[in-house]
Amino acid sequence: MKLFKNILSWFRDERHLFYLFLTVLTLPNLLLSITEPMSAPARIANVLFPAGCYWLLLSLMRNCGKMVWLMFPLTFFAAFQIVLLYLYGRSVIAVDMLLNVVTTNAGEAMELLDNLAPVIALVVVLYVPPLIMATSAILRRAKLSREFITRNRHIGAATLGAGCIALATAYISTPGYTVADDLYPVNVGYNLHLAIDRTKRLDRYAETSAGFTYGATTAEADTVPRIIVLVIGETSRACNWSLLGYGRDTNPYLSHADGLAAFGNALSQSNTTHKSVPMLLSPITAEDYDDIYAHRGIITAFKEAGYATTFLSTQGRNGSFIDFFGCEADNHRFLREELGSDCISVVDNDLLPAVKRAIDNTGGKRLIVLHTYGSHFDYTERYDGQTPHFTPDRPVKAEPKHRDNLINSYDNTIRYTDQFLAKLIIMLEACGNEAAMVYTSDHGEDIYDDDRQLFLHASPVPSYYQLHVPFLVWMSTSYRTAHPASWEATCGNTPRTVASSVAFFHTALDLACIQSTALDRSKSVASHIYKESPLLYLDDHNEAVPLPDMLGLQDMTRLADLGIVISDPQIARR
Repeated sequence: MKLFKNILSWFRDERHLFYLFLTVLTLPNLLLSITEPMSAPARIANVLFPAGCYWLLLSLMRNCGKMVWLMFPLTFFAAFQIVLLYLYGRSVIAVDMLLNVVTTNAGEAMELLDNLAPVIALVVVLYVPPLIMATSAILRRAKLSREFITRNRHIGAATLGAGCIALATAYISTPGYTVADDLYPVNVGYNLHLAIDRTKRLDRYAETSAGFTYGATTAEADTVPRIIVLVIGETSRACNWSLLGYGRDTNPYLSHADGLAAFGNALSQSNTTHKSVPMLLSPITAEDYDDIYAHRGIITAFKEAGYATTFLSTQGRNGSFIDFFGCEADNHRFLREELGSDCISVVDNDLLPAVKRAIDNTGGKRLIVLHTYGSHFDYTERYDGQTPHFTPDRPVKAEPKHRDNLINSYDNTIRYTDQFLAKLIIMLEACGNEAAMVYTSDHGEDIYDDDRQLFLHASPVPSYYQLHVPFLVWMSTSYRTAHPASWEATCGNTPRTVASSVAFFHTALDLACIQSTALDRSKSVASHIYKESPLLYLDDHNEAVPLPDMLGLQDMTRLADLGIVISDPQIARR
């Protein structure tokens, strides 16, 4: 009983609230000064300057509880930052991370939250007690002594002064250092501003893209029935495809498919779905991404050229460009949405009946775009109803010690994708018309692959595993007969490097025999004049960055193992 009274007395002391809140608020600064690549002055400034600000803010009121609640946004950022560091091991809260929060459906969020229990528990332990103590202080109208406030104002001012000196030194000694990019939590506030701005621009998309046209046509004599199918995978990394050299048999069907060309050196320009998929479905790339607000998607180009269009997705709407581009189609369906936003039982094979109807019920030229769930975590949900090939595949938690189980379940998703694409190919071949299919994934995935212990995707700093994706082109017998040059060129280009975010759009238009000023056949892998595009990455601030400037030595070594060698960042800019 005495112990309980002592604990209660400790928690009722506003001085303890003052220092406890100051400590937990400064914790992200301390962690980021360790995890981020900074100069010594920048590390010192990243701790002392914000700590001085926190100290002075807490000293503004004698009722510390009120000040704690007024500073709640900083508390939220701190908790969010701790979770981010747990997930990715480094990096400040990025624009894309903020946008991912609003573009992730409830089902996906719950699948992820189930595996964040340890860090969520930590965040609760760190940040809930000060909030409870603050509420109690407000209700009790408790006040700190004037002497305590005065003393801590002096300490806060001294700390802030030391932080200003460190900050000035960082500016002078560190090339490219800016407060907006490098000083937490200022950089989080700046990134939040950018996220809000992009959301507002997205809300005006209908206005800013009004009147856009590709001027797309087909040759007057081109009246042959033709089906073009574009398949966008989800979270599928090339290094787990046996078709591309993986040691496990994850592609038993596609490995024996006629008319299939597989590109093993394909790299995405983004590791996030809300950026990667719009780049696949438009001529927009990392070099001009901000122009996307004035563009329509690839479906519009096909419609202008006389194609009947269908968009089918196993995912739900997420308020991104994917929704806008998909809804351009004559017929569009989001299967997950139809069954309820929280439904996790939708699998990619559920798309096939609708694909069959689109093939059978519409004559002439047809475009079918499929946005799949592929290999998105929780992996075991992606092949529901199918007997797993690799076992055990049911990890208790997403942790490094369960990597073998995670890889088993992930590889099962690749086999499921293999089966799905094989069924699609059989269906298209059987229709007898000219038919072609292009498949790639939006991005890859980290699965505790090395000593960095990274997991999932969309990290502020990408890895090789998040960018190396499969890229496939299939042509039916009738298509190869009618367009032998396209088939020859495609096969000849398979050893070459492919920027999937660039090549997907142009290859699709090229295979469809569409003429447009937006088409650049040197970017189509089905063309004899194909040229490799620069290896770029679309960073958090929508700037195109050469891959060597983003990837670490481990990642560049893996690219070199593929035959992709970049010794100088300038090479990537050519």
